[in-house]
Amino acid sequence: MVEETPHIAPNLELRRRVLTRAGARSGEVEELLTYNRSAIEQRGLPAFPTFPLSDEPHLEAWRAYAEEAPRHGAWAVLRDRIPQLRFPVAAGMSERGEYRDATRKGISPQENDPEACLRLAEPDGVELLLHPAIAGTVPIVAVTVRADFVSLVQALCHRNEPKQIPDSMGACIVAGFNNWDRVRTYRRRWQASHPAADDDAWAQEFSRMLPNKSAYQDRFIILSRGPYSNVQGAEVGFGEAEWLERSFFIRREHECTHYFTLRVFGALQHNLLEELIADFVGLVTAFGSFRTELALRFLGLDSFPTVRPTGRLQNYRGSPPLSEGAFAVLARLAYDGVRNLGLCAADRPQTLNSPVDLARLVCALTTLTMEEVAADGVVNRVDSRLAMIFRKSQHSFPEGRDGSVAAASSPKVGNGKP
Repeated sequence: MVEETPHIAPNLELRRRVLTRAGARSGEVEELLTYNRSAIEQRGLPAFPTFPLSDEPHLEAWRAYAEEAPRHGAWAVLRDRIPQLRFPVAAGMSERGEYRDATRKGISPQENDPEACLRLAEPDGVELLLHPAIAGTVPIVAVTVRADFVSLVQALCHRNEPKQIPDSMGACIVAGFNNWDRVRTYRRRWQASHPAADDDAWAQEFSRMLPNKSAYQDRFIILSRGPYSNVQGAEVGFGEAEWLERSFFIRREHECTHYFTLRVFGALQHNLLEELIADFVGLVTAFGSFRTELALRFLGLDSFPTVRPTGRLQNYRGSPPLSEGAFAVLARLAYDGVRNLGLCAADRPQTLNSPVDLARLVCALTTLTMEEVAADGVVNRVDSRLAMIFRKSQHSFPEGRDGSVAAASSPKVGNGKP
């Protein structure tokens, strides 16, 4: 549910000025203006909801999985319900008839041998978590071994094809996932109330169900437990065990922030600012404050103007990728933007400890652009957007069946209270 608000728009004059000062030439300015488009430029301003968001419909199924996991093991529970986990990762797997039948039609594979399924290095290390976040309760599949994270991402995001997964990637959202187990549950309940119905009647009901994607499509997160952004604890002054724990917190809240943005704004922007905001939330959750030096290291900007090639900044060149000149300017914006996020955190320390106010801050930052976050005066700019969000929330709509947006009321913005 999106309401257009044409009078609230990024400051194009400011954006051009910031890009020029950062060294962008005319063609690079246009390139970066396109790459750095804000959420409201792309989709309009949403009717802001109450925070934390209420749970989505697919949580009913995932709660059942979580309740069964202690008895049978999380891996066995998921493997029995998710058809992709019954096939290995192999080149050409997505085009095999049995695979297509299982994932597109819900037809279980004839062979039900666990040895023929996706093989994990540590299946007992798979955890199924239901994490309360500003995005509502979020289903998380966590693994202890890097190889198992890669296998799950290849299976669930790349149709069991052996796509290369960057070493700096340690989490991902699986969205729009067709859960055939929920379809079967729906059918059982429907047939119980329609005992005389035949297969043709079910086919008609299935066709009626398809437009309501919330009835069968899920969103969840795959999470690894390795060092965050492939940064080792010794590099940043932590012992290995403590850094792994902190890394898990950062990664979990980072990805839950993406999940939150997806629910509130209806899409992910897939640009650098969204990553900076998610790292911001991850760091303040893990440490209680924003660690500028860590945020820069994660991106490979710890020795700026040198850009370390192993940093995560390299993952956000866009599609099509930015030119070398535009990417160099983006690195400058990222460096300034991280430091400005530190100013925002110092300006409102109580906000960092309030999930409600932190959610509002995420919304305010998301409505800006990378240039606006990197420019001087960011604190006032954020304050203005927070006030706008408060006003907007007074006219929000109640939440629909798909769990999209809800009515909101708010105290004074940024006071650290729910």
